[in-house]
Amino acid sequence: MIVSIRYRINSFWGIVALLLATLFLTSCGSASMSSKKGNHHSTYSTIYTPLDYNTSQRFKYFYLEAINQQNKGNYAAAFDLLNHCQEINPNAAEVYFMRSAYYSMLKNDSLMVADIERAAALNPTNTTFMERLGQIYIGMGKFPKAIETYEKIYANTRDRDDVLNILIQLYDRQKDYDNMLRTIDRLESLEGSSEEITLARMRVLALKGDKEAELAELKSLSEKHPNDMNYHVMMGNWLLQNDRADEALKEYDYVLKMEPDNLMAQMSMLDYYRNVGEDSLANDLQEKMLINEDTPINSKMTLMRKVVADNEQEGGDSTQVLDLFHRILAQPQKTTDMHELYAAYMTLKKMPQDSINQALRDALEIAPDNAGVRLELIQAEWSKKNFDEVIRLSRAAQEYNPDEMAFYYFMGLAHFQKDERDEALNSFQRGVAQINESSNKEIVSDFYAIMGDILHEKGREKEAYAAYDSCLQWKPDNIGCLNNYAYYLSEQGKDLQRAEQMSYRTIKAEPQNSTYLDTYAWILFMQERYEESKLYIDQAVQNDSTVSVVILEHAGDIHAKVGEMDKALDFWRKARDNGNDSKVLIRKIKLRKYLKK
Repeated sequence: MIVSIRYRINSFWGIVALLLATLFLTSCGSASMSSKKGNHHSTYSTIYTPLDYNTSQRFKYFYLEAINQQNKGNYAAAFDLLNHCQEINPNAAEVYFMRSAYYSMLKNDSLMVADIERAAALNPTNTTFMERLGQIYIGMGKFPKAIETYEKIYANTRDRDDVLNILIQLYDRQKDYDNMLRTIDRLESLEGSSEEITLARMRVLALKGDKEAELAELKSLSEKHPNDMNYHVMMGNWLLQNDRADEALKEYDYVLKMEPDNLMAQMSMLDYYRNVGEDSLANDLQEKMLINEDTPINSKMTLMRKVVADNEQEGGDSTQVLDLFHRILAQPQKTTDMHELYAAYMTLKKMPQDSINQALRDALEIAPDNAGVRLELIQAEWSKKNFDEVIRLSRAAQEYNPDEMAFYYFMGLAHFQKDERDEALNSFQRGVAQINESSNKEIVSDFYAIMGDILHEKGREKEAYAAYDSCLQWKPDNIGCLNNYAYYLSEQGKDLQRAEQMSYRTIKAEPQNSTYLDTYAWILFMQERYEESKLYIDQAVQNDSTVSVVILEHAGDIHAKVGEMDKALDFWRKARDNGNDSKVLIRKIKLRKYLKK
């Protein structure tokens, strides 16, 4: 048994050991020896025959040794010592509690539960034992037993509001609404009256279907807080939901008379108007709230989204919606929310991109550090190939959001598209400096891949290959990087076996990509595997829709090596006719043979 357990109990128990030692000091002595009057953990010592002095000392010795072995990580020995303690004193609750943890780690749930139940039965006033038992019952879905356990805990500790909250949830699971109400009453006695408790009681009464009692609770809450108009609104909402619209209107009117700008009452009036079919009044009130500068932005956003949704449902005439947006935005805006919603709506209605961009620019005027808005604007300008504006927006973004890699990425790409390689490399290098553990792996990988391409183009091969290696560390399946890396290695005749492995991954991922097929064919060619190379270059030519002069020249070289000179000449001439005017190619055609560059 010792051997089988030794490797199955982990060091978690080293953390628990101190707790168990404390439990020993508070419960072992009282349980095993004499009872001290008033000791919170000594109930069962009056029931069972106390141990004689020698037996008690022997028990203490082995129990403390079990804890000592556990602290040293000798879990099998500790487990055996606990079993020995249980034989010395079968009524020691702390032994069962400590041993249950071992059974839990050993996935022996039945013995674990049995030990916890035994510990709790021996010392029912020990809240640690009882709460552990209650948690186990909840985990097992044994809610009646869990309820019984937590009721016992509450009986011993009547100042525990957390125990009462657990009981409320357990009674809810059992749909025992009477006991839920009884427990809420106990919670109120402990904490005092509050809105939360009244609302909780109302919820239970609603579940019971006792509407009158539910309304009485709400009236009581309103009477306790006569100056809080929101309780009158809550009363009106309840009346409206229960088909008592006339009574609800009286509550709303009273609130709006006392507080004309009460937002909660205005929102409820909207529901009232729609409920009684007064759509025109609802629309007028809704517009008034949207134009009102004092209406919180969150409420305005909720209302405006509903305006858009209702308009789309009715046919999607944007004229009224746009007019409402214009009137709202004519007022000073403290946040970008309404501008962003306006831009999103115009995008939905496929309006001109310039109008959408202007809404985004207006948002940036309010919050220049809004990375999301700026990114949308950059992407819009990118789609128009307005690279200068992409660079300007990205440069400004780096001042407000210096750790956002996307802005370095777009700036670098824009410079790259403009053939400004030094500026592109500088932007990518500054972006790489922002990399951290939470960085987007896709973006980081692309950063290094493009850096590698630029560095290779500049003849800085060692740095280029280091960049490619970094790219593949972040994203091993970056296909573009794998292809370029493999091809550049093959051009130099370096590390061809690794180049072949990388290139093969690209054609497995995209078997009809002519560029990737050409790379793989050329690597095989460089390894003098000409027949295999021919299979892949022919597929590359077949899938080449752009008429690449590189692929055509490679096809000629490969066919020349397998002795098909007529085909080789045909490919070389096509490469020449499509713009490849290299002197080596012209000599190949003239001499009718393959020549190294």
